[in-house]
Amino acid sequence: MRAQYLAPGVCHDYGGQMKLLKRWKLFLIATLLILIVVVILQNTEAVRTEILFFSVTLPRALLLSVTTALGFAMGLVVAARSSREKKAD
Repeated sequence: MRAQYLAPGVCHDYGGQMKLLKRWKLFLIATLLILIVVVILQNTEAVRTEILFFSVTLPRALLLSVTTALGFAMGLVVAARSSREKKAD
């Protein structure tokens, strides 16, 4: 456990704060995942989607799943690139 001593007899514990932050982060991620699954499962009807010159009919749940996965992947790529650029500086 890490602690920072601010003055004689005064100690600030960062270990407890980090555990609490990790729990909140886990809670928020789980809540978001549950909401995404609920929205996807409620939208099962077929929709016609036009992508450039193509027209595709597919279940809205599949369309939502694919766009969510693509957005998540793009976020990971951007986060990895910015992290790599910060380390290079």
